[in-house]
Amino acid sequence: MGGRALDGKVALVTGGSRGIGRAIAQRLGRDGATVAITYARDEAAAREVVERIGKDGGRAFALRAELGRHGDAAALWAAFDAEGREHVPDGAVDIIVNNAGIGRSSDLASLTEEQFDEVFAVNVRAPFFVVQEGLKRLRDGGRIINVSSGAARLAMPEIIAYGATKGALDTFTLNLAKELGPRGITANSVAPGIIDTDVNADWLRGDPEAEAQAASLAALGRVGRPEDVADIVAFLASDDARWVTGRVVDATGGSGL
Repeated sequence: MGGRALDGKVALVTGGSRGIGRAIAQRLGRDGATVAITYARDEAAAREVVERIGKDGGRAFALRAELGRHGDAAALWAAFDAEGREHVPDGAVDIIVNNAGIGRSSDLASLTEEQFDEVFAVNVRAPFFVVQEGLKRLRDGGRIINVSSGAARLAMPEIIAYGATKGALDTFTLNLAKELGPRGITANSVAPGIIDTDVNADWLRGDPEAEAQAASLAALGRVGRPEDVADIVAFLASDDARWVTGRVVDATGGSGL
């Protein structure tokens, strides 16, 4: 009987305590990786994910990392060393998943400078420096996977700054692929559409009309689930995706076709 796809690998998933990040962490854990998940505030949710991964036969640990501040990446990796000493004695990592992000549903006229700075700090600056600080730990042949959004390719003026951050993240991915290719490291983005998570619960869940409208945007005719995205990330993290780099993988179910 063969081993699991990620046996012996170590993965970092930012924002891994809920939603898409939680699904990614659990899938990578089931595939054999030791998973470090970061959370900003909800320690209980993060611990719950760690326990779930353990029950599924995997290994995981949680670390608090509030992103969007200067020095956040260095603090994240320091926490990785402190919390992960038992699980990752050498401090090395094979897979970095930049999933943590925030959205601001404001249009051009109403977006404030403070909101603009915050969304770029969390969605662009944090992944940039998480990778920069992590490069000396990332093993040759490793994986960088950035969670982008369909909003980077579709005009959505009502969330203009959010879409701009994801466009920047995709450009970051492209350049990482070029720079790190000689080390056998791949870098790719995954771009979800509307996903049924807590972030969208207020307007999506319990409203059949809203759900039908959201489902109608996708060629596949339904709202996405966190597992739909997690399975794509798992592929990109595996050896099966060794020849894929610098790409944005659409995970919108065919939205805007």
